[in-house]
Amino acid sequence: MFEQPVVPSFDAESGFSLISKKVLYKGFFQLDEYTFKHKLFKGGWSGEVTREVFERGHAVVVLPYDPVRDEIVLIEQIRVPALATTKSIWLLELVAGMIEPGELPEQVAERELAEEAGLSLLGLTPINSYLVSPGGTSERFHLFWGHVDTTKASGIHGLECENEDIRVHVVSREQAYEWVNNGRIDNASTVLGIQWLMLNYQRIRQAL
Repeated sequence: MFEQPVVPSFDAESGFSLISKKVLYKGFFQLDEYTFKHKLFKGGWSGEVTREVFERGHAVVVLPYDPVRDEIVLIEQIRVPALATTKSIWLLELVAGMIEPGELPEQVAERELAEEAGLSLLGLTPINSYLVSPGGTSERFHLFWGHVDTTKASGIHGLECENEDIRVHVVSREQAYEWVNNGRIDNASTVLGIQWLMLNYQRIRQAL
C-alpha cells in the first residue's frame, strides 16, 4: 500500500538557522540579504547559504464576479515590468492592492474595489492565500471572490496621487475563460482567480 509522505519534512524552528539579515536597499520596496543554514534531506546541516529576498509586503486580489449576470469585471492598466516578455504592457487584471500596516485583507478588498473599479461589495468570499514567487520574494497574495453588480461597473478609475490610470471592462465569464486559454490574460493572480471560477461558478449560481 502506498504510504503518503509526511510533508513538510522540517519546520522553520527546528530545521532552519538564521545567521544574519542585512538590508541592501530600502525605498518603496526593500531588498534584504539572508545568510542561513538548514537541515538536509540526506541528514545533517548545510553550509552557510546566502539569498537575496525582495520584501514588497503582502497584497489582496479580488475577483469581481456578478453571478446573476454571469459577468466578470476586469481592469486594464499599464505594467512596465511586462516589457521584457509581453507584447502589450497594458494588462487585463483582477482588482488588487497592497495591505497597509494595521489593515485586514478584507478591508483592503473593499477599499481597492472602490478605488480601482468604482464598485461596492455585495459579499466577499475567501478563495485562497498563496506565496507569489517564494524563490525570490516574501510576498503573499490573499485571493477573494467579490460579489458585485456589474451594471454599476464602467469608466476610468484609480488614484491620481498614485499615478493610476485604470479602465474598467465588464466581460462574460466565457470571454474571460477564452482570454485565459489563448494567453491574452497572462498574469498569475488573474489566471488563478478565473480558473477558480471555472471550477465553482455552477455552485455559486445554484446558491442564488
